[in-house]
Amino acid sequence: MGMTMSQKILAAHCGREEVKAGEIVMARLDLVLGNDVTAPVAIKEYAKTKAPAVFDCNKIALVMDHFAPNKDIKAAEQCKIVREFAREKGITNFFDVGEMGVEHALLPEKGLVGSGDLVIGADSHTCTYGALGAFSTGVGSTDMAYGMATGTAWFKVPSAIKFVLKNKPGKWVSGKDIILHIIGMIGVNGAQYKSMEFTGDGLSHLSMDDRLCMANMAIEAGAKNGIFEVDEKTEEYEKAHGRKRTVVYKADPDAEYDRTIEIDLSAVKPTVAFPHLPENTKTIDEVGEIRIDQVVIGSCTNGRLEDFEIAAAIMKGKKVHKGCRVLIIPATQEIYLQALKKGLLEIFIDAGCAVSTPTCGPCLGGHMGILAKGERAVATTNRNFVGRMGHVESEVYLASPAVAAASAIAGKIASPDEI
Repeated sequence: MGMTMSQKILAAHCGREEVKAGEIVMARLDLVLGNDVTAPVAIKEYAKTKAPAVFDCNKIALVMDHFAPNKDIKAAEQCKIVREFAREKGITNFFDVGEMGVEHALLPEKGLVGSGDLVIGADSHTCTYGALGAFSTGVGSTDMAYGMATGTAWFKVPSAIKFVLKNKPGKWVSGKDIILHIIGMIGVNGAQYKSMEFTGDGLSHLSMDDRLCMANMAIEAGAKNGIFEVDEKTEEYEKAHGRKRTVVYKADPDAEYDRTIEIDLSAVKPTVAFPHLPENTKTIDEVGEIRIDQVVIGSCTNGRLEDFEIAAAIMKGKKVHKGCRVLIIPATQEIYLQALKKGLLEIFIDAGCAVSTPTCGPCLGGHMGILAKGERAVATTNRNFVGRMGHVESEVYLASPAVAAASAIAGKIASPDEI
């Protein structure tokens, strides 16, 4: 029996010709990732290994993005632990305030992850890099520690669901709408510990930003990873970001899948996930009258240049609805600079938005946009669990940058066609 894309990558990294779903394997890692929340725990566990040095100072990335710029003393102490470790171990890819970004936007931008790689990160949304044809997945801080010490990790080889994307998405439909549509269809446990593998002619109509968003949210369907078939767009993206090594793994024609699901992209509508699960989806024409207090456009899901171009096109020449707070958070310094040069930030500020330095802050209810009791937010983030962005009696509605921008102007969840 043939292998899926994910199985081929795992086989290559454990020195075997073949692996099968359900097997436990030890595999060589191309990159180990941690942030200011998870890395301090991993660093303490790493010390217990008594390893004289990390396995490769060029294959560890530490990004200060969750509570940075530091929101309080505890956050400052957490970052200090990581800064000192990075200095002591000579970690090449250490990114702090002023040069950092939201980790899952920063690493692809820096060319640190790419096709054929095997990546672990002590953050659940590490599955983002599957957009580039990598096998990447989130792990706990203990696994991160072991990975830093040995350059290896254990994996249970996942089975897979094949998603065949067909046709061209309609106006205002982006990767966010597509992945919310899929999660609404299969549920938050619909791909539990499976690989979500995306293929089909519809890929040609999806930008890399679309794909990064979709792979990012594979974990919201319970998946071990999400992975896209590598094509010319992937290769062009990697070259543009300084990636020198491209290894492509394609699924075998006789690869075994638990399910094959066809998605007609032309039939997908702008989609909103209602509280308190990403599976609780409604199309924009089913939403009804939902007044909102805050809009957040950013995060590792939708904080890229294309996202801001879409939002700015809707908001240009208009004003944010009175009483609605709008936060614009570019995911990296480079994206911030590009948005600045293109005049997008001026559009947002003229409209009455606040523009922030890169941070994960509001997405996890950390800082820079906490919700009070009874408040509602539309966010381009990836989770809307109870209390995710603040008070347990607040509500988060997940949506695309287009819907978020339209909602900011309307003061309620709205279609871009209404603005």
